Amino acid sequence: MDPQFEDFVFINYEDADLAQSKPGYIDEISNFLDSIADELWPVNKKIHDNPELGYEEYIAHETLTKFMASRSGWKVTPSAYGLATAWVAVFDSGKKGPVVSFNVEMDALDGIGHACGHNLIATASVAGGLATAKIMEDHGLSGKVVMFGTPAEEGGGGKIKLLKAGAYSDHNVDINLISHPGITKDTALMRTSAYTAFKVEYFGREAHAAASPWLGINALDALVTAYNALSVLRQQTMPGDVIQGNITNGGVRPNIIHAYTAGNFVTRANTQGRVKDLKKKVDACFEAGATATGATLKMTPVQSYADHVPNRVLGGSYRKYFNALSPPQPIPGNDDLGDIEGRTMASTDQGDISYAMPSLSAGFAIIPGPGGNGPHNPEFAGAAGTRDAFERALRVGKALAGAALDVLTQDGLLAEVKKEWQREIKGN
Repeated sequence: MDPQFEDFVFINYEDADLAQSKPGYIDEISNFLDSIADELWPVNKKIHDNPELGYEEYIAHETLTKFMASRSGWKVTPSAYGLATAWVAVFDSGKKGPVVSFNVEMDALDGIGHACGHNLIATASVAGGLATAKIMEDHGLSGKVVMFGTPAEEGGGGKIKLLKAGAYSDHNVDINLISHPGITKDTALMRTSAYTAFKVEYFGREAHAAASPWLGINALDALVTAYNALSVLRQQTMPGDVIQGNITNGGVRPNIIHAYTAGNFVTRANTQGRVKDLKKKVDACFEAGATATGATLKMTPVQSYADHVPNRVLGGSYRKYFNALSPPQPIPGNDDLGDIEGRTMASTDQGDISYAMPSLSAGFAIIPGPGGNGPHNPEFAGAAGTRDAFERALRVGKALAGAALDVLTQDGLLAEVKKEWQREIKGN
């Protein structure tokens, strides 16, 4: 090496981010959550081992509300805002300050249990909220922590119902924090897809399919024509566009011209604006089926989720704490790279939260099962029930608490978070 460079060490900006000094409350957060890990584990296990569908999370609701009611300083409201399995828990310092919130998911998938790891989401959010409140209490910090038990993420839009009911505005929430497990890289900047789900029905007319088919109007032909048109459309859709569907009713018998058919369909895209444009083209395919056969088309909206807009300021705080906890793979400090690595084509009602307030949705990796499968596979449900996955969720909870405490204690940070949020929302 040239002697003039012998006293220097060269690092890139990702390394520089990892080399930052230990964040202020990290040891206190970590020690506290480690001390109650054996109390949190049975809660996590109870939810995992008793999977419940959306709006039917009665065991999870009882388990979580009882646990939170046992914690000093927390006021718990079960069955909140007209939803049997929604709940709210509040820790109020009694002094005016920022209001930080955590969303706690609970529901499972039909037939494959907690194959999306919502037990781990619950664990991370509860851990994060508890640790935030503990540090607030120990240091006399101002502000409030709110946990929302949010049912039915899997297509039921529980968070959207809570938004519309005023749950977040009633508590003057400033930011919302959550996480999601998977098998990809850990990320502080999860960006999900917008989606809209709808039901399609065709109404035709019965006739004998052999003796007098010309008297019938074939609703199955209409649906098959539309389905094939969608396949042709996919050739000219944009990267990020997704069209999905299944036929739920394909007719009655082969010897009857089918008078009724139905299916469930979904369109996804990177943003709400793009999904609206894609939906117009998809609608044209279904209209073509009706025109070609003479069947009557009925389309019924089912559910729509906005894309999740990440917040780089919150992400920076989360990354700082997460990396200080010695994860297997630290999160690089390059936000542009983080935006790419945090992109997923999946959708969530946390997206709607991100349009209502600044949101942090952190992605974290757990060890997959033997087949290496990720979420929405039965194998992932097994992986989500392990002690190792629980420990990883606790690490995430610690980092979520760190991000919340930064907002509560750093002058001007909340204003910076909201400025970044407004910039991102305007860009979408």
